[in-house]
Amino acid sequence: MPRRPSPLPSRHAEVHRAGRAGWLRAAVLGANDGIVSVAGVVVGVAASGVQPQAVLASGVAATVAGAMSMAAGEYVSVRSQADTEAADLAVERRELQDDPHSELEELTAIYRQRGLDATLARQVAQALTAHDALGAHARDELGITESLRARPVQAALASACAFCVGAALPMLTVVLAPAEHASTATTVATLVGLSLTGGWAAQMGGASPWRGAVRVTFWGAAAMLAARLIGGLFDVVV
Repeated sequence: MPRRPSPLPSRHAEVHRAGRAGWLRAAVLGANDGIVSVAGVVVGVAASGVQPQAVLASGVAATVAGAMSMAAGEYVSVRSQADTEAADLAVERRELQDDPHSELEELTAIYRQRGLDATLARQVAQALTAHDALGAHARDELGITESLRARPVQAALASACAFCVGAALPMLTVVLAPAEHASTATTVATLVGLSLTGGWAAQMGGASPWRGAVRVTFWGAAAMLAARLIGGLFDVVV
């Protein structure tokens, strides 16, 4: 009896970006906040007329405090999401133990609503229940998938590290630029950095990098303008 040829591997490769959503959101938020908030502090303090050492010290303090704040905020927020997911999965696990028949009917109804006929929906529900009942209900009833699960530590680390990377831009500008031009140089460097991070984040998410760059740069410019105007109200020499 001749052997059947083994199926050829698929050459159709797909790249999905949904799995990046958790850490990418935290990283983009952290990087942009690091650039804008630290630059805002530096520009505002510099506009008040203090010595360069005070401007640098303010930037360092803003970087440390901001990174810790971003990490704590992300962890608490995503931890709450993870707790909610865990509670929902616990309910499903208990219902599968107490009333598996009703859970099978529920899964069948979900697949019928998605377009399968009654017989096929029942067969799919039975097959997936036999394979991984909790996983099937988590995915198709609750919308919880492994790639999109809440990961608090990952989000916290991504946000804090990205904040420090973003804050490095205005801090280096303050160190390298002449003291009399520190405010202007920081503003320009910040807007350039925001355009780059905005474009990168949009591209990583599959959107238009130009649109992302313009959106982030616009709001960064508004923040810089507000910081400079407020700092100018306290024009003193220390």
